[in-house]
Amino acid sequence: MFILSFLRIIKFSFQDIGRNIWLSIVTITILILALFSVNMLLTVDVITKAAVNSIKEKIDINLYLKPDASEDKIAALKAKISNFSQVKEIKYISRSEALESFRIKHKNNPEVLDALRELGKNPLTPILIIKSNDIDKYDELIVELNKINNDIIESRNFEDHKEILTKINNISNKINKAGIIVSLIFIIISILVVFNAIRVAIYTHRKEIGIMKLVGASNAFVKAPFLISGIIYAIVGVIIAVAIFYPFLTILQPYLETFFVSYDINIVSYYNANFIKIFGLQFLGAALINVVASFTALRKYSKV
Repeated sequence: MFILSFLRIIKFSFQDIGRNIWLSIVTITILILALFSVNMLLTVDVITKAAVNSIKEKIDINLYLKPDASEDKIAALKAKISNFSQVKEIKYISRSEALESFRIKHKNNPEVLDALRELGKNPLTPILIIKSNDIDKYDELIVELNKINNDIIESRNFEDHKEILTKINNISNKINKAGIIVSLIFIIISILVVFNAIRVAIYTHRKEIGIMKLVGASNAFVKAPFLISGIIYAIVGVIIAVAIFYPFLTILQPYLETFFVSYDINIVSYYNANFIKIFGLQFLGAALINVVASFTALRKYSKV
């Protein structure tokens, strides 16, 4: 009996949607726009976090050592710096390794290589490359390194990487705020559209509702088709949003690879790995919004 009643409710829900097809299309379209804006907001957030993490991985501090520094003194300095709590990794590059790296880097620039040959000697110095284990401790590490007074240190290169991260985070925050505002606008519009759709459906079926009440239909049976309609809107909206957004991600990915050269940012893989979580939560959110709007409209207009 329960299954038969449930099937009838589903049938009535689809009939309501079909009888007000244009209003249903508008409702689903607004839901799709809301979901699309939410996914765009998520995409920007994922790209920003991936870019920031990649930059953090590439941040290092260079200590340039004197060309005549002995290996023993270099090893002692390296061991001392390794003991700092802020240090994640320290790498030593000898003069010969630095020269080989320089030649590879400028292999397509014959003028630079010719100038190097004219010198007749290796002009590069040995380097200690230091990575911090926490970007928030970057300044602390620089303070500790500045305290080192060692005669084999020729120069220090402390680039202001934190300024770059701050700029990226500021841009991201502005985009996220704008995205949240747009998403909220679409969500509010979705609530109003669903509310209006249910109101129109109730008005269209007012005689049928009266007859159903006369023959003993319960309030729950009368209201259920309209609530189910809201859930159907959510299902269709999410399916179409996925069908539209995935091609968009496929088009976007090559541009990300071009713009973020040498950074591992694959937005399609992220969505694939979190598909159920992302779109499952979006369906639950859309369904909840639609059900709340439908229930509010029912209480106001159904009189049952």
